[in-house]
Amino acid sequence: MTPSLLALLLANALPIFGVLFLGWTVFPLMLLYWLENVVVGGFNVAKLLLARPEEPVYWAGKLFLVPFFIVHFGGFTFVHGVLVLALFGPTGMHSFDLFATVPAAVRANHLGWGVFSLVASHGLSLYWNYIKNGEFQRASLQRLMMQPYSRVFVLHFTVLFGGWIVMLLGSPTLALVLLVVLKTGADLRGHKAERKTFGATPAAAGPVAAGYPA
Repeated sequence: MTPSLLALLLANALPIFGVLFLGWTVFPLMLLYWLENVVVGGFNVAKLLLARPEEPVYWAGKLFLVPFFIVHFGGFTFVHGVLVLALFGPTGMHSFDLFATVPAAVRANHLGWGVFSLVASHGLSLYWNYIKNGEFQRASLQRLMMQPYSRVFVLHFTVLFGGWIVMLLGSPTLALVLLVVLKTGADLRGHKAERKTFGATPAAAGPVAAGYPA
C-alpha cells in the first residue's frame, strides 16, 4: 500500500469518528465532502501548473486553461455548495452566502481537523504520485482539466443521493457510517482511475509521453 493510498483511507475514516463521538448528522458529512471539492480543485490547479514544465507549448496552454478551470470549476463548486446548504443545512441558513456561512458551519461542527486531513491526503498524493513518481511528466492538460469533474460527479452524486436517504431516515448512526463507507469506496475507485490515467511508464504512454496532449 502506497503512502498516498494510506493517507486517503485515514482521511476517509476520520468522519466515522465524527459520527460516533461528535454526534455528526448528515449535514456535517455533506459539508465536509463538499469542502473536498475545494481541496481537489486547488490541487488540480497546482497539477496544471506543474505539468510538463520544460515544454513551452504547455505553458501557452496554461495561460488560458488555468484561469478557465478556476472560473468553471469554481462556479460548479459554488452551485454544489448552495445545494448542500439548502438541502441539508439548518433552517434559516443563508445558502448563497457561502463565504460567511461555510466558515461558521465548519467551526460549529468541529470540521477543521477533517478539512486538514483532506488537505494532507491530497497534498501527499500530489507529492508522492504526481511529483515523486513523475506523473507530471506524462500528464496532459486536457486530461487534467477533465479529471476532477469525472471524479466529483460520480463521487458526489453517490454521496448526495445517499445523504438524502439518510436524512429521510432521521440520520441514524449506522446509516451515517454506511454513507462514509460508500464514499470511501467511490474515492478509492477514483484514486485508482487517476493512477491508471497518469501512472503509465513513458515507454507505454504513447503520444502522451512523447509530448503530445491527449
